[in-house]
Amino acid sequence: MPLEPFKPSASLTMGVELELQLVNSYDHDLSSSSNDLLELLGRKPFPGVVTPEMTQSMIEVATGIHTEHGPLLQQLQQIRDTLVTAGDRLNIELAGGGTHPFQRWFEQRIFSKPRFKQLSGLYGYLAKQFTVFGQHVHIGCASPDEALFLLHSLNRYVPHFIALSASSPFSQGVDTLFDSARLNSVFAFPLSGRAPFVLSWDDFTSGYFTKMESTGVVQSMKDFYWDIRPKPEYGTIELRVCDTPLTVERAAALACYLQALCRHLLERTEAPPEEDDYLVYTYNRFQACRFGLDGMMVNPKTREQISIREDVLATVRHLVPHAQALGSLAALDEIERTAARAGNHASFLRNRYRDSRSVEAVVRSSVEALRHGP
Repeated sequence: MPLEPFKPSASLTMGVELELQLVNSYDHDLSSSSNDLLELLGRKPFPGVVTPEMTQSMIEVATGIHTEHGPLLQQLQQIRDTLVTAGDRLNIELAGGGTHPFQRWFEQRIFSKPRFKQLSGLYGYLAKQFTVFGQHVHIGCASPDEALFLLHSLNRYVPHFIALSASSPFSQGVDTLFDSARLNSVFAFPLSGRAPFVLSWDDFTSGYFTKMESTGVVQSMKDFYWDIRPKPEYGTIELRVCDTPLTVERAAALACYLQALCRHLLERTEAPPEEDDYLVYTYNRFQACRFGLDGMMVNPKTREQISIREDVLATVRHLVPHAQALGSLAALDEIERTAARAGNHASFLRNRYRDSRSVEAVVRSSVEALRHGP
């Protein structure tokens, strides 16, 4: 089946998707309660979109299309408040975070949906191990070639988003020593990683995708788990490397940081992307997952090493005019505060564990962070 046509959208519009944990209030383990929660939420209008995910202890929520930080944040807060109220009625807690600190993957239940059942049959135990939680950000593109240009131009900034959003230091009851352990689960899938270096949509569809489809490996873009992928049905690119932050305020800031960065890249004042940019891509991504903002990254153009924290702060300063034009200076302030002073949410969770010596208390702090904000 040919890849569906790319439907252009307004450039630099944005939307956010968040995968959230459903948690038992009595022991703070994951709760296979998505059916009950979705049924309750379906009784009245929801301030966004809410859908099931791979296992029954997670849901995904999505915003509408936005152009500015304020309305995006407002909708995310309305979604959060609606979820928390519904969860209270069912004695279910909700939390952000890229992983649950101590859930046992083999106890998870696959949600009864044909695609999830098919994926479970294909990927075996990896499907249940995919009970991890990410934030996806969509950015509107005026043309498919613009989408591919942005996708590849963003490659050097991927470590920023991993490090800033990292909120998964614990897994299976232990500190993994990674700020983002979640992405290790994603890397296990055979069609994860980076997209092929193609800058023409015609070449992508008639060349790469047609060849991949002929192998029987893929049928649609949903079969690719790339860090950034085009979404032709939406007319967007979708950034997929972020852990779900603990707060919707951080989620909104990350989306607007990406929007401002794309506005800068579309000015085409930087050197255009090229295949050699990816020579350091895997190294940079590992550094961001392992060490977060304290990791080191290599600039693919200059081959110079710099700390991810310093690169974020330098980029923030450069993006101020773009954030001002987009009405997102408050979001840029949140990114600057995260990189310079507050740290990412992996650091927050480690501090809670250091104080309590309890992974249950870590979950409790995640629940409270989502409920009450920063």
